[in-house]
Amino acid sequence: MIAKRGVKIDAVYFHAPPYTSERAKQKVVDLARLVSRYTGPIYLHVINFTDIQLYIYEKCPHEELTIIMRRYMMRIAEHIAKETECLGLITGESIGQVASQTMASLIATNEVCDLPVYRPLIGFDKQEIVEVSEKIGTYETSIQPFEDCCTIFVAKHPVTKPNLNVIRRHEKNLDEKIEDLVKTALETDEVIIVE
Repeated sequence: MIAKRGVKIDAVYFHAPPYTSERAKQKVVDLARLVSRYTGPIYLHVINFTDIQLYIYEKCPHEELTIIMRRYMMRIAEHIAKETECLGLITGESIGQVASQTMASLIATNEVCDLPVYRPLIGFDKQEIVEVSEKIGTYETSIQPFEDCCTIFVAKHPVTKPNLNVIRRHEKNLDEKIEDLVKTALETDEVIIVE
């Protein structure tokens, strides 16, 4: 939806082996290939997120796992965007579709970014998103049953109205190692050119 306005798209996929399989990664490559028919070549950055996720899981309250993980995903995506001279981040979030997509959760996620975050699906419901995916030929691939890194580490009762001060305070629990983990994840970025 953004590419049809002439915007070149790079992509970031957060891989969490062994919790996510090589088949899950291939699904993302397959989806990028389908989307590239509309966008032109896509530079797909594959980031190994396992150590970051495990560290967050160990040090932060479980009801905040998804929000804190997503904040680190956004930090990493923004770092890649700045390195590759991208002018913004694009996500597929839709208000209220899941706990991490409430208005309060989106504010918490946005807070870590300097670049603008574009959300072309923000007002769509699930059926409208399915209809777009069927129209562009990604639906059948998208429903393949491979876990992504967010669903594996999801809490039973995720916070839906995160308090930013509380989130920031709990992120301080990560201070000992998080910067090194992020640095390592960025250094091992695997770039796949999808055409």
